[in-house]
Amino acid sequence: MLVALRHLDRLFEIGRILARHDALFPVHQAPLPPALKLGATIFQTLFGKRQPQLRPGERLADAMAELGPSFIKLGQILSVRPDLVGVALAEDLGRLRDKLPPFAWDAAKASVETELGGALETFFASFEPEPVAAASVAQVHFAETMDGAPVAVKVLRPGVEVAFARDLALFAWLADLSESRLPGLDRLRPRAVVETVAAQVAIELDLRLEAAAASEIADNFRDDPDLLVPRPDWNLTARRVLTLQRISGIAIEDRVALQAAGHDLSKLAERAIQVFLRQALRDGYFHADMHHGNLFVGADGRLELVDFGIMGRIDIATRRFMAEMLGAFLSGDWRRAAEVHFEAGYVPLDPDTGRTVEAFAQACRSIGEPILGKPVTEISIGRLLAQLFQITETFGMRTQPHLLLLQKTMVTVEGVARSLDERVNFWEAARPVVTEWANRNMGPETQLREAVSEGVATLRRLPKLLQHLETLAAQTPAAPVARHDRGLRWLLGLIAALLAANLLFG
Repeated sequence: MLVALRHLDRLFEIGRILARHDALFPVHQAPLPPALKLGATIFQTLFGKRQPQLRPGERLADAMAELGPSFIKLGQILSVRPDLVGVALAEDLGRLRDKLPPFAWDAAKASVETELGGALETFFASFEPEPVAAASVAQVHFAETMDGAPVAVKVLRPGVEVAFARDLALFAWLADLSESRLPGLDRLRPRAVVETVAAQVAIELDLRLEAAAASEIADNFRDDPDLLVPRPDWNLTARRVLTLQRISGIAIEDRVALQAAGHDLSKLAERAIQVFLRQALRDGYFHADMHHGNLFVGADGRLELVDFGIMGRIDIATRRFMAEMLGAFLSGDWRRAAEVHFEAGYVPLDPDTGRTVEAFAQACRSIGEPILGKPVTEISIGRLLAQLFQITETFGMRTQPHLLLLQKTMVTVEGVARSLDERVNFWEAARPVVTEWANRNMGPETQLREAVSEGVATLRRLPKLLQHLETLAAQTPAAPVARHDRGLRWLLGLIAALLAANLLFG
């Protein structure tokens, strides 16, 4: 009972803030009982004010920013679900940034000393009390290590774990209530959304995991001329404190400073797209929050990337799907664009309901062909992918969280690139990366090598298979020995033939 009362008290506060931002419209749009919609109307009357100068998504984003870190995270996750909230609302939520006032220096200093186990002066030659950035989860201070290395120190906000725990418990409570009592909300999968938020939060609240992410990306780009990733200092990193090599580049959103430094904005726009695609295609591990605030440009023209709290990982099968899908759209091969969806198992084949390759190819054509004759300034990869997800939903495709995170990052990177050069063509910038990766990973030699590897793996399992066959034979009623031997030899011959076929023809 007390738990329910605490949740209701928090809901009252949430309703009041949403009303003040004129952001209660989701209650009226969702398939909720009339009583809840009436409650939203009452809250809007008592506490709200109209803000017609702002789009609905902007009003909701402002409300979520005021509601704190849990709702900022929820808004960011919903921004990758245009299939649920619509393209316009998803785009507005995608601009949700968690910039907040900094917390007190005394609290930051105490946290660093507690986590590292000693006085600040023991670990740092200097430490700037004024943070250079402050967000909902943490803030960043510049410092210098005892050996003179300039570093950036990220410190979790005091009480952030408690705030997240409170709101995540509320989200879980509401998700259980909605799925058990409001069948119309099943499509939104509220429990799955809450689980996604909780999983992401668990990673972001342990800065050792962020340090590991930065280290992995740095290893992947060790010899890449287009990206610098700061290395973590593991001796000065703990659960609530992260120390990274300090970068010194120009913020990528500062066009005037970039031009004054002699950087080619068009090349930087292409570089941002290609760096992301190398992460996603080449490495299968990508920075999933590549917005303006996390990107800088070094004196040598390399991009510099920070903040590794939100990362995405995709396996080789998904990368092949991504490469083939992008390649098919690039070349206007609509049938192949459709086939890769079915081959990946994302879209179920069901001729009885019209879910065929031919029908899906027609749908792909309806998305891709209208952009072929347009100038590059009117071609948006983000909108194209959003339309693709809407069509795949019509064809019965289940939600693929890793693809949605990929889509969200593509949209963000495209926005960064267009802010540098509004005429940048995502497709043309992507072409060399997609082509190079496909040649290395999808050519005949690769397929033959994988077929041989698969056959060898099967051969390694053969002794165990034979052991099982012998056990089965021992448990079978006695039969003439010669006949049993002939049958076993015939079975072994069949297995060998199948293995040979697999090796040769894969």
